[in-house]
Amino acid sequence: QVQLVESGGGLVQAGGSLRLSCSASGRTFSNYAMGWFRQAPGKEREFVACISRTGSRVVFADSVKGRFTISRDNAKNTVYLRMNSLKPEDTAVYHCAGDLGRSAVPSTSPRSYDIWGQGTQVTVSS
Repeated sequence: QVQLVESGGGLVQAGGSLRLSCSASGRTFSNYAMGWFRQAPGKEREFVACISRTGSRVVFADSVKGRFTISRDNAKNTVYLRMNSLKPEDTAVYHCAGDLGRSAVPSTSPRSYDIWGQGTQVTVSS
């Protein structure tokens, strides 16, 4: 069973940048499409971005399109979320997740994901 551990969160001013990393244990990381989701206090978990098993396809939420990028390095068992031009409304706990499904297009639904990390806090001050 692959386990996921996020890192890279923190406190940043509006307009700043952060890069989140999600490291996976195990040898089957490349079998997983990977996604990033976030959850702010009192709100439901929200899709942010996802990437296919090979990295050839990516999908972004409209709220982050043009500001965030997602990438993966299967040799390092790691997926990244680069966040630029951060806004206070980006404040949330960010979780990475893995989907063993066989679709070539990664899913934006949290229900599709089989494994989850514990999350890393991102706080953007105004």
